[in-house]
Amino acid sequence: MDLKKYFRKLREIEACISESYPVVISLETADGGKAGVATEVPRAVAARMVVEGQAVLATEEQIEVFKNQHLAAKQAADKAELAKRVQVAIISDPELERQFSNRKSNGPTNSGK
Repeated sequence: MDLKKYFRKLREIEACISESYPVVISLETADGGKAGVATEVPRAVAARMVVEGQAVLATEEQIEVFKNQHLAAKQAADKAELAKRVQVAIISDPELERQFSNRKSNGPTNSGK
């Protein structure tokens, strides 16, 4: 391959990409590349992958699906992290009765009238 053509095409494609981190969809390659995997990469990497025939730029619908999947995965991870933080205290019956009796004796009074 002519290096001048390669780098010219690389610059042209990079100039056409408006996002800083575009989403690309991988293509099947001879060295084992898996087709259909969406990835968000820097503009220079996206241009290189397109020029080398490893990926294509994602359509608006594919980008929407990709972002929705990542949002759902983040929400699930946040929920799992929150579940780890939940603390449970085990209180025996005598302790529980003592706390209730303390609340009743320290409850609101009508002395303000």
